Amino acid sequence: MKLLFILDPLASLKSYKDTSLAIMRAAQARGHVLWVCEQHDWHLQQAEVKVDAQTFAFNADEHWQTGDKTTQAPASFDAVLMRKDPPFDNEYLYSTYLLELAQQQGARIFNDPSSIRGWNEKLSVARFPQFAPPFIVTSLQSKILAFLAEHQDIIVKPLDGMGGSGIFRLRQDDPNIYAILETLTRFEAQTIMVQRYIPEIVKGDKRILIINGDPLPYALARIPKTGETRGNLAAGGKGVAQPLTARDKEIAETVGSVLKQHGLFLVGLDVIGDYLTEVNVTSPTGMVEIAAQTDCDPARVMLEALEKQIA
Repeated sequence: MKLLFILDPLASLKSYKDTSLAIMRAAQARGHVLWVCEQHDWHLQQAEVKVDAQTFAFNADEHWQTGDKTTQAPASFDAVLMRKDPPFDNEYLYSTYLLELAQQQGARIFNDPSSIRGWNEKLSVARFPQFAPPFIVTSLQSKILAFLAEHQDIIVKPLDGMGGSGIFRLRQDDPNIYAILETLTRFEAQTIMVQRYIPEIVKGDKRILIINGDPLPYALARIPKTGETRGNLAAGGKGVAQPLTARDKEIAETVGSVLKQHGLFLVGLDVIGDYLTEVNVTSPTGMVEIAAQTDCDPARVMLEALEKQIA
């Protein structure tokens, strides 16, 4: 297949752990031809979507080489994989519009751009209230303070971040409550997510990868470092692969069947204890760590599923 990956700048990717590169490495090993581009390489000429892309190939020493950029029709690729990291800002939003137009012109986009746009990674837990912890979404300080008074220990986070950025744990005796809420809500002008703190975070924030509706048999438990609330690897968490529990499977299989209906091919669920806390539809990670610690190769599983889907 001729595969196009929409990535962050190549120089910013960490070869030893990046999931996008792991998928690309597996794709090349299976004989597929790789192309890469960035978000701003997409453009519209009148009503026709175009992309400036370049060939990409790994060398024997695990470095890579790229060709010159040429203008392509997105439909000329067998699959286009959107792997741009958040934040989900206006530029990301505009990209989903261009990708949706390209899709209407024959391109095959993974994940479906309208679903990427429609499934906010924090808000999407509201689609599965049976699995979600107690939460509210608001910009109003009074409602957040009332929620804190009820639950005593809460997590507050922005709706558009990644890697644990902007996440705070608040308790009633915290002297910085008002300053944190003013900063996160921009003085009640920006909506945020507020969830009850889940003590099981000390055992890890579990990343469960869903591929075309089916969960992998292992989760990556991201265990917070000492003195830290966040388990995110980007925040210093330690990734430990572990088999799915019965509750993990219940959540993953239920959510996975809905994700598949919406064209969300590769998704990362975040589960803490028995609760679903996020649905990551942009560029979920964790494949490299799971492959290194188990007999499961997530990149291979994904490529097999993608080949079957395209065929």
